Amino acid sequence: MEKQYHIGFDGSHKAQFAILPGDPGRVEKIASYLDNPRFFCQNREYTTWLGELAGKTVMIISSGMGGPSTAIAIEELFVTGIKTFIRVGTCGGIALPVMGGDVVIATGAIRQEGTTREYVPIEFPAVADLEVTNALVEAAGKLEQKWHTGIVQCKDSFYGQHSPNRMPASFELNNKWEAWKKAGCLASEMESASLYIVSQVLGARAGCVLNVVWNQEREKASLSNPHCHDTEAAIKVAIEATRILIEKK
Repeated sequence: MEKQYHIGFDGSHKAQFAILPGDPGRVEKIASYLDNPRFFCQNREYTTWLGELAGKTVMIISSGMGGPSTAIAIEELFVTGIKTFIRVGTCGGIALPVMGGDVVIATGAIRQEGTTREYVPIEFPAVADLEVTNALVEAAGKLEQKWHTGIVQCKDSFYGQHSPNRMPASFELNNKWEAWKKAGCLASEMESASLYIVSQVLGARAGCVLNVVWNQEREKASLSNPHCHDTEAAIKVAIEATRILIEKK
């Protein structure tokens, strides 16, 4: 097997499970939860470490920000032998019960982005794998972490969410945001739709656990709105879920 063009390596790693943060700076931290963590490769936005968990090699690799780089990572990782993907990242809350420091386990994603439209028509849903989702829920319960399961919004523009009124498309952005709120969408982030659709098309398993940084809707409603930039809770849930999946295999 030749080295994959973007991630920079071939199948010599022998891993079948990958945990994907967006940020390359989080990779080493997540790898530290594994046995024998070691640097493996770095190319473009893809920083890769390996380690052992429950007797199996597990990969930690950054996906970069947004759908295109996530889709490339999933495509090339699958070729090298990765069959199960867990994204661990951050999000902003939308539903009022979702607070900073909570964990959101995304059962599905609103495809308000462009990458997945080049895989399947927009009517096809972006849905998490049930086994991976169940493992994430079991892990969160075992760790006594406050968690929510449900739909997240996946978008391409960070500032389209946070500064919609200065955008020429403000009418569409604001109206869709209100629709997501009324429908019970839990949170907003940028990678889950690509993760789910590309994995579905390839025949891989994928799940997603997110640390809630804050909730702008709670702030608008004059409710307490703690901020939490520490992703440790979501990382621990992802690691424990991976252990559960390995042991059940």
